[in-house]
Amino acid sequence: MSLAQGAQHGIAFTSLGLDPVLLQLGPFALRWYSMAYLAGIVIGWLYLIRLTRGTDSPLGRNDVDELITWATVGIIAGGRLAYVLFYEPAAYLEDPLSIFTLWRGGMSFHGGAFGVGLAIFLFCRNRKLIWLRVLDYVAMCDPIGLMLGRIANFINGELWGRPTNLPWGIIFPDGGPLPRHPSQLYEAVLEGPLLFLALWALYRFSSAKQRPGVLTGSFVFGYGVLRFLVEFIREPDQQLIAFAQVTGLHMGQWLCVPMIIGGGALIARGFNRPEFKPIQLAP
Repeated sequence: MSLAQGAQHGIAFTSLGLDPVLLQLGPFALRWYSMAYLAGIVIGWLYLIRLTRGTDSPLGRNDVDELITWATVGIIAGGRLAYVLFYEPAAYLEDPLSIFTLWRGGMSFHGGAFGVGLAIFLFCRNRKLIWLRVLDYVAMCDPIGLMLGRIANFINGELWGRPTNLPWGIIFPDGGPLPRHPSQLYEAVLEGPLLFLALWALYRFSSAKQRPGVLTGSFVFGYGVLRFLVEFIREPDQQLIAFAQVTGLHMGQWLCVPMIIGGGALIARGFNRPEFKPIQLAP
């Protein structure tokens, strides 16, 4: 089936009845995009509490509550600044105040990951905790937020894929007349449940949680590989089409390269170290 024929069988996004605004109260609009971030943080916090119940946990209950605040600041600050710097620097230079309009979207996962890592490093230095062990436990929670964020991208009708003649192709309002891969949903599944289960299996059935950096490295490496592959069927951001044509890869793929290398290095280093043995205090 050609793309022209596929256009006759594509699913109109407008027929799905999706609205980016969850609740409108006068001038106040609560958007699914904002809710995705809030829900990801809350569910991740609850999951982190569950993970840290064991006696060998690197965090206490009070530590978890305070860490979430630090991590939230890191996600928002890092994600927004990286998006501004790498994806639309010219637009934000013309209107610097729009940097703070977070409800309109525009966040970079790569920047958010860096921001979280830095925030956790500062938190651990302040609390005299082992940074990599804490980061390992936080990495276990990250796929939850990633899945919700990608679903929100789909509801927003943004970040769509390339044209396709597959029966589930979506005709997005701003994506032209051809049906496109719902790449947001591909990423939601791969970066969400698939990555979550892989990390859970490592945590549950291997010595990864006793080897600082292995779980973090597995998350970073896994995300980098999955995102790199999906980008081949994802349409580059409009303002970065020329960049992709010149370099041969999307901006997202270039940002994944250091993640793949760094994640692999963390895994190798973690498995080459002796297992971490928590100090057992006398009763």
